[in-house]
Amino acid sequence: MSPSERARHLALEAGFDLAGVAAAEPPATLAFLPEWVRRGYAGEMGYLADQAARRADLRRDFPWARSVVCVGLRYDSGRPYSTAAPKDRGWISRYAWGDDYHDVVRERLERLRRGLEQQLGARETRVYVDTGPVAEKAYSAAAGLGAYGKNTCLLNPDLGSWFFLGVVITDLELEVDAPRPDLCGSCTACLDACPTGALPAPYVLDATRCISYLTIELKGAIPVPLREAMGRHVFGCDICQDVCPWNRRRRQAGPLAFEPRLGLEAPDLSDLAALDEPAFRSRFRRSPVKRAKRRGLLRNVAVALAHVDASGAEAGLEMLAANDDPLVKEHAMWALRRRRAGPPPDPLESDEETSGRSKS
Repeated sequence: MSPSERARHLALEAGFDLAGVAAAEPPATLAFLPEWVRRGYAGEMGYLADQAARRADLRRDFPWARSVVCVGLRYDSGRPYSTAAPKDRGWISRYAWGDDYHDVVRERLERLRRGLEQQLGARETRVYVDTGPVAEKAYSAAAGLGAYGKNTCLLNPDLGSWFFLGVVITDLELEVDAPRPDLCGSCTACLDACPTGALPAPYVLDATRCISYLTIELKGAIPVPLREAMGRHVFGCDICQDVCPWNRRRRQAGPLAFEPRLGLEAPDLSDLAALDEPAFRSRFRRSPVKRAKRRGLLRNVAVALAHVDASGAEAGLEMLAANDDPLVKEHAMWALRRRRAGPPPDPLESDEETSGRSKS
């Protein structure tokens, strides 16, 4: 078994579903990063602009790096997609239903790192899972874990796009894997389905219009025109993945750690609106949802309550309108006015024509 084969084997032994090796040299796709930032697509994610040069070439921070062992861990739970969510409930992106993926993936990465050091003699290693100046997706694409989809997610023929990424940067000189060919063909299902127009072109994401950015990364007021299209999303969005043909065939579910916690799959919005700070911390302990903070979650719940067909929606909004936080109050008042004017179309409505687009 070659060192590269051994590295991939160690990754599978550590509990990952996908493994590949990329060179430490920057993948060609990273050449677009400065232009992406220049266009303003990063929005308030200033760290991406600040780290642009470092992300463009990880050898700036790790001059000893020779290879990147890239891994994927599936998280699909086999539960219904967002397009099938009850009309009186909210939606939390399925990646956030269970335990925080940072903790789950990192634990396996540390196992892999120990294996590389003990069995292959690696002297310098670093592990990352969405926490440092490393473009994990670009290296994982170079390592063949998946091909870029037009929604900018990585697509794998076996797992679709329902998998988390992690990397081990190492000083080992390993034989690299080949990238995968394009899997999208002429399909435009994700571009057509995005309710906020966050995909202005194939393989390009304008994060400032993405529901995931609006509900997680954006800390201030959500632009009013985008509130109209957000539907019942309170944390993240799955629409562009739900309509992808590569995700229409369900696979085996991921680890139990990613199974939905009570109340996180299609949550009751009135229940979320009533959360005080201790209840918020308790419910979302070791959950990705805590990233939004209570203030952000209540802001998102207010917008979602403008769109649901639920008898208690106005009562929940009246409660949020009395909140001491001006941000929550303003969004709740907007939602009350919007409900009384009549709700806009629901972006979670199933669209047979869109979801049935060919992947060829």
